Amino acid sequence: MNEPDLCPACGARNDCTLADPRSVGQACWCYSVSIDPAIIEALPPQLRNQSCLCPRCAGVEAQLRANTLPHP
Repeated sequence: MNEPDLCPACGARNDCTLADPRSVGQACWCYSVSIDPAIIEALPPQLRNQSCLCPRCAGVEAQLRANTLPHP
């Protein structure tokens, strides 16, 4: 059984705000990045669209850092 707060690829916490009852009303980090569809397609079909990948497995850590840097 897949846990909604865990990454389906590695099992680490995925930091999904939608999976946490305390932050369910907030937009998830994944809304602000672009995930390569090939990464999702590499998951076994039964694990797709069940929970968020973690930023590392989604390959978006650099995008997230860029989104949090102050703009001049």
